[in-house]
Amino acid sequence: MKIKNLCILGSTGSIGTQTLDVVRTYPERYSVYALCANRSVDKLVAQALEFKPEVVCIADESLYDELSRQLSAIGFEGKIWVGADSIAEMVTMPSIDIVVASMVGYAGLRPTIEAIKAGKTIALANKETLVVAGEIICELAQQYHAPILPVDSEHSAIFQSLVGEDRSEIEKILLTASGGPFRTYSLDQMRTVTASDALKHPNWDMGAKITIDSASMMNKGFEVIEAKWLFGVPVEKIQVLVHPQSIVHSAVQFTDGAIKAQLGAPDMRLPIQYALSFPERLKSDFPRADLFTLGSLTFEEPDMKRFPNLGLAYEAMRRGGNIPCVLNAANEVVNLAFREGRCGFLQMSDIIAETMVKAAFIAKPTYEDYVATDAAARRIAEQYL
Repeated sequence: MKIKNLCILGSTGSIGTQTLDVVRTYPERYSVYALCANRSVDKLVAQALEFKPEVVCIADESLYDELSRQLSAIGFEGKIWVGADSIAEMVTMPSIDIVVASMVGYAGLRPTIEAIKAGKTIALANKETLVVAGEIICELAQQYHAPILPVDSEHSAIFQSLVGEDRSEIEKILLTASGGPFRTYSLDQMRTVTASDALKHPNWDMGAKITIDSASMMNKGFEVIEAKWLFGVPVEKIQVLVHPQSIVHSAVQFTDGAIKAQLGAPDMRLPIQYALSFPERLKSDFPRADLFTLGSLTFEEPDMKRFPNLGLAYEAMRRGGNIPCVLNAANEVVNLAFREGRCGFLQMSDIIAETMVKAAFIAKPTYEDYVATDAAARRIAEQYL
């Protein structure tokens, strides 16, 4: 069995650390060749000490000296790289088999594109990549024969439900959502919630940015766009179901009326491991979903009046062009502002909607157009703050 060399982008985040849990379980199958973090120097050094990669990279250039000092202190003998250009180069290294793309936000787009051009298998956890530039990503993946395997629990569930099926027979994708911490809140209650309240997700342990997106349901809107590109279906065939128990991770309804779903405990290591091992299934000691204990599973329609971000995502996808890029850029701005106390919870949706109206529309954007659109949309959103 050939050991697969991994490059983990965002290695100190939630997906990155859980990917390393899978590597610990199967050292005979996976080796860590390259690690990359944004700012978490101490965690990155600890990972380098344990896994001894060939390359360690830090995105924030101001932290290079500190990273070098700490790695020298532990006798690290590999390469130490820094910055966006180095990340884009790192993913193309010949020895790398799988790139785990788990950087947060727009920053994950460029290295994912470079990894695809190098023909790497992409274990995709960075949904913003497909939100911003889904058409380009899918075209490049086909051109360079680079498999994209979803790591998000919902998209992994859809992917698993489609194994052995003809995708032309998809009638509907049923994308589940927990509803987040404010599922039962009124609009009046949501006007006063804080970032601390929003970070208390009922089921999942995730990073701060994605947890806020989950609370506002922007995360689910992004997943609708991601599903459109991953599985080649129009957004009209993607239905969001609020499922508070987070046991049914998503499902597919076929043209004969049959529905196939993937169920399991809310543990991200399961879809991560499946993406790394596909088409095999490996044994695990992950928690099991006990349906007897659960007793019942419930489903609700999403309320787009209380959670307008979901509707904005559908609108962005219908308008097409560079508007999903605008949506993502504005959301990144207001998400950070909310976490920093500079923006109210409901105000986030208002600013995103205004930015989508004001930003210039480009019907057939190039990569350079996406870069310019991202910068312009961020400026617009900041002005509304």
